[in-house]
Amino acid sequence: MHFRKISSFQHTVVGGYISHYLLEKSRICGQSSSERNYHIFYQMCAGLPAQTYAKLKLSSPDTFHYLNRGCTQYFSSKQSDSQLNANRKSSDHMSDGALNDPIVDDIKDFKATDDALAHFGVSEADRLAIYRIVAAVLHLGNICFEDSAEDSKGGSQVTAQSMPSLETAAELIGVDSDSLQQSLLSRVMQLSKGGHKGTIYMVPLKVYEAQNARDALAKAMYSKLFDHIVKTINKAIPFSTSANYIGVLDIAGFEYFECNSFEQFCINYCNEKLQQFFNERILKEEQTIYEREGLGLKKIDFIDNQDCIDLLEGKASGIFDLLDEESKLPKPSSVHFTETVHSSHGNHFRLAVPRKSKLRNHREIRDDEGFLIRHFAGAVCYTTSAFIDKNNDALHASLEALMLDSSNQLLKSLFTSPADAKALKNGNNNNNIIINNNFQNKAKTGGKLTFESVGGKFRSQLSELMSKLRSTGTHFIRCIKPNLNMVAHQFEGAHILSQLRCSGMTSVLELMQMGYPSRAAFADLYSMYAKFLPPELARLDSRLFCRALFKALGLNENDFRFGSTKIFFRPGKFAEFDQIMKSDPDNLATLVKKVQKWLLASRWKKAQWCSLSVIKLKNKIKWRKEQIIIIQKNIRMLNAINKYKPRYKGLLQVKQLRKHLIQLQELSKQLKSNSDKQMCDQTIKQVDADMNQMINKLKNSDNKMNAKDIDQDINRLNASINNNVSLLRGKLAEQERLMKIQQQMEAERKLREEEDRKAREMEDNKRKKAEMEERNRLETAARVERESREMRAAEERKHKEQSLLEAEMKRIEQERRDYELAARLAQDSESTVSDDWQSSPTMLPRSAAVLEQRQSPANQKYNLEKWKYSDLRDTINTSCDIELLEACREEFHRRLKVYHSWKSRANRNKVVNGGGGGGDQQRAPDSILDQNFNYNIKGADTSAGKERYFRMPFNKPNTSGHKGWWFAHFDGQWIARQMEIHPEKKPILLVAGRDDMQMCELSLDETRLATKRGAEILGHEFEAEWARNGGKPYTKGPIEHNLIE
Repeated sequence: MHFRKISSFQHTVVGGYISHYLLEKSRICGQSSSERNYHIFYQMCAGLPAQTYAKLKLSSPDTFHYLNRGCTQYFSSKQSDSQLNANRKSSDHMSDGALNDPIVDDIKDFKATDDALAHFGVSEADRLAIYRIVAAVLHLGNICFEDSAEDSKGGSQVTAQSMPSLETAAELIGVDSDSLQQSLLSRVMQLSKGGHKGTIYMVPLKVYEAQNARDALAKAMYSKLFDHIVKTINKAIPFSTSANYIGVLDIAGFEYFECNSFEQFCINYCNEKLQQFFNERILKEEQTIYEREGLGLKKIDFIDNQDCIDLLEGKASGIFDLLDEESKLPKPSSVHFTETVHSSHGNHFRLAVPRKSKLRNHREIRDDEGFLIRHFAGAVCYTTSAFIDKNNDALHASLEALMLDSSNQLLKSLFTSPADAKALKNGNNNNNIIINNNFQNKAKTGGKLTFESVGGKFRSQLSELMSKLRSTGTHFIRCIKPNLNMVAHQFEGAHILSQLRCSGMTSVLELMQMGYPSRAAFADLYSMYAKFLPPELARLDSRLFCRALFKALGLNENDFRFGSTKIFFRPGKFAEFDQIMKSDPDNLATLVKKVQKWLLASRWKKAQWCSLSVIKLKNKIKWRKEQIIIIQKNIRMLNAINKYKPRYKGLLQVKQLRKHLIQLQELSKQLKSNSDKQMCDQTIKQVDADMNQMINKLKNSDNKMNAKDIDQDINRLNASINNNVSLLRGKLAEQERLMKIQQQMEAERKLREEEDRKAREMEDNKRKKAEMEERNRLETAARVERESREMRAAEERKHKEQSLLEAEMKRIEQERRDYELAARLAQDSESTVSDDWQSSPTMLPRSAAVLEQRQSPANQKYNLEKWKYSDLRDTINTSCDIELLEACREEFHRRLKVYHSWKSRANRNKVVNGGGGGGDQQRAPDSILDQNFNYNIKGADTSAGKERYFRMPFNKPNTSGHKGWWFAHFDGQWIARQMEIHPEKKPILLVAGRDDMQMCELSLDETRLATKRGAEILGHEFEAEWARNGGKPYTKGPIEHNLIE
């Protein structure tokens, strides 16, 4: 059973008394999957007689909420298991069988428990009342709650499936089911103001509050019943007053699970306190004795867990106090409590956040949901979500009043306070008065600011236990788990070694190995064995007696050691010594002779030692006389040093001050004002003169000079130098400040100039844009007018050509008719006709545009159609004739257009025939390349020295619709630089003469860029973008074209 108890017994057994500590009440409401609840629940389910079993409406353990979250199997033997009915067994018991233990058997143990209660004087009716209370706890756990749809205040209600459990629990408790339901679903709040009795309110409870109230009632019933049974057993055990007793303490060990809550926190805190007590008794006090007795043993280091205990129970900032303070808040929150713990102990070694745990499941806990404590046995991660609820298991006034109204007299007496019990004993049987008094006391003292928390009770009980332990002699028994599976004949060495190290046993074993656990005082040892010795030895001093005795026995000196008041023995050696002393008389007589012999020898050695000591003293006196002369010599030297040392020291300090004087001179050189420099030079000369005077005084003065006077003079010089240095630094600072002001004014002037320049530049750009737009407008108007004139001229030429064509046709027709007439006449007159009109047929008339195009090469100054590419290149690079250069450039671009046209047709034919395309060969946006290449540029502005800049949106093939920009710089009619910028690739920068094959081959007028609105930009915009993408500045000069092979 996991409660803590001390059984105390006197030297002569005259009675006994049981005190229980730190009952683990949380186990009543829940336990881990591999553990069971308290044995009495399983004993009643398995061993109650059938009639009582049916009367208490019990069933198998897996049907009870307080039991089915843990192990629901019984401990039983094969014989006992065969006697159990199937309806009493859980599903796990039916499938996996019973649990086997040589000691525990739930069926037999119930019979033994019942007999033990009867033996201690508990009547059959009281035993039945006890079983009713235990069964009521189980039925209480089966009451479930849900949100009430009819309650607008957020109250709860008992589920329909739980109503039978509610009625059964009410029947076993001895109250009305409606009263129990109302007390579980609401609490009574009484205000202290507003009348004699105050105003009473029914406060509905939420689902989780109703569950806490149910669990608190179950814990209170079981805890008070446990106290009652222990008190009943103590009354039955005879006990009389005794100054001495033997106590046995059984307490739970260190616990850590995958999910650790408030229960493990309290248990591990208790183990921290017991581990500290263990360290103090076994390690600290033992080594203190060795140190006090002067044994000179090596100090054994051990881990002191006082810092961990301070973290848990420290005043105001300890975790227990922080939890109590959080519970007193109007709206306590586990998140706020956890954050407070971390903020109060952020740098504490023992405290960490859950993500620093070694277990992966713990690292998933958020920082405000738990904390990790490094205990002496290892780090444990605690989840704080239920800390506040489990720290407050007090019953509210409604449930406590309901228990006082129970018809179960045993249960009623458990909840009756001592004052009320005294009133009932005096004859006041009015339950209503008692309940009302308890309710009023609860209203006055039951507030959050005065409640007694579970942690507070736990600490007070533990403090009482530790006080009792410290007042007694203590022996420790360490329980070690051989394996984690709890099976026999399985020894896990690593697991056991870890337990030994965590419990501090390694330090204990090391201390035992080198220590002396058995000890006795010299006087006790003398009184114990003096009666066995003759009178001449019995008169010895106790220490001398023990020394003589041990020498005579011939014991190994490593087996014992003499302290200042005690003799210490190695383990088992004191029993060996005692056996020798109590042996037969003949051996004792031999021992006495050895002691006498050792005494004579030791006295002779003492006489020899005294003689040697006298000789040593004589030599020491002689040596001291010699040393006195040396001391006198040193004293005279010391006096001389004390007399002249201040002067030497003063001279050194003055020399050090000269370095500051040099610093003063350097600062003086930095001054720009002549008046300041002159004043500073005079000051430096004065200080230098004072230093020289001080040096002469120290060297040549016959007057007595003490260190104080010299220090005053040096301090005066030092102060003078420091003042001058500070003054100079101040002047330099002022000079620097004025210079900074001047620099700042200069910077502001430059800033204003820069702003003015930028403003002028903006105005200039604005003007240029306006001029550019006006120029584009005029060019557009001129182009429209020119195109209109050309269209009219073309119409006139067409009309004229048509008239000429008609006249020529008429002439030809007339000649044909004349020829036919002449032919008939010649036939009649038998003569011949001339065929001249057929021998030279008239040429078909051609349009003026065709004739002009045929005559244009002939009219040009230079006809370059038959030139080779090398001739064009050499001419461009070497010629100074502007017209020839322009003709070469036109011829080159004409041939380039023909080449690109041929290449485009070839690529289209490849695509049509199923071959591969030409790839990414686009040299300019489609809006430019789609223009009419036969655009007549005659009459356009073709000035060669004019530079213009353009920007157009650009989509390269295979770019998935990403938009880029196409920049062009035209030097006259032909492109000089071209730049392509795309969002997902590097910029492409092309320069005429080097990259002509990838650049646009059209002239400026053929691209019609000047006609596109917003396409033309200023030169500085193009140059800025060109430079940002790594382009070099553009310079006019010879151009070396890369011509087609």
